[in-house]
Amino acid sequence: MTVITDERFHSAGFEQEHEDNASRPAPGAASIRLKGLEKSFGGNRVLRGIDLFVPAGQFVAVIGKSGCGKSTLLRILMGLDQPTGGSLGFEDAEGEAVAPNARIVFQEPRLLPWLSVAENVVVGLGEGVPKAEAHAQALDALSEVQLSEKAREWPARLSGGQRQRVALARALVSTPGVLALDEPLGALDALTRISMQELLNRVWRELGFTTVLVTHDVSEAVHLADRVIVLDEGRIALDLPIPYPHPRRHGNPALAELEGRLLGAILGKS
Repeated sequence: MTVITDERFHSAGFEQEHEDNASRPAPGAASIRLKGLEKSFGGNRVLRGIDLFVPAGQFVAVIGKSGCGKSTLLRILMGLDQPTGGSLGFEDAEGEAVAPNARIVFQEPRLLPWLSVAENVVVGLGEGVPKAEAHAQALDALSEVQLSEKAREWPARLSGGQRQRVALARALVSTPGVLALDEPLGALDALTRISMQELLNRVWRELGFTTVLVTHDVSEAVHLADRVIVLDEGRIALDLPIPYPHPRRHGNPALAELEGRLLGAILGKS
């Protein structure tokens, strides 16, 4: 299968446009480099030689049909699965290998019901942080997701969107260099989903971490990402830049045209 790319993405002009429009990478943001990445489960070859470079601070969305390898790719990025071939590396601004502070947000918030909202966020810091400092950092993270007033609440008293915002705060509290998002908005109703998209976009632009989003929603991918990758049977079928400034307006006809190209790639239509 031929990989389709948009040459504007590789041109100096587009790189300058991307630099002007996108989030400035945070000092701890890491680049991601995949070379010939392979993953098989028994005789099932799920990823088939993925070559991909994600610059520090970029927001990349990965879309495709069910079973194309999206979540497997994300799990490998997070160290939850190991590749069976090829290589995965993270790099700092000088191109040196680093161990990134990587965090992931799943579709289910996975909050601990016996802990308050603030205590759930503190879990994201791990051990070794003094209690008062951890609580202060948790409140700062909750402020980022506009939930400061819910710090003492129990998770059961929150709406679905609020619980997902707590999960995002838990990932953000440790100042990640790479944030992975595995269908984090998939279970939300339409209006809450749009609100969460705007929140996620704002936080990414403010904090500048590298982001990889897996989603089935083509509109969501185009609305949020600098660049959208279409996977098909474990290979990259399309690598499409989204050269429009953030934040983006829903219903923009230029974005609708890009959605059409992406849907065509997913469905195998030219």
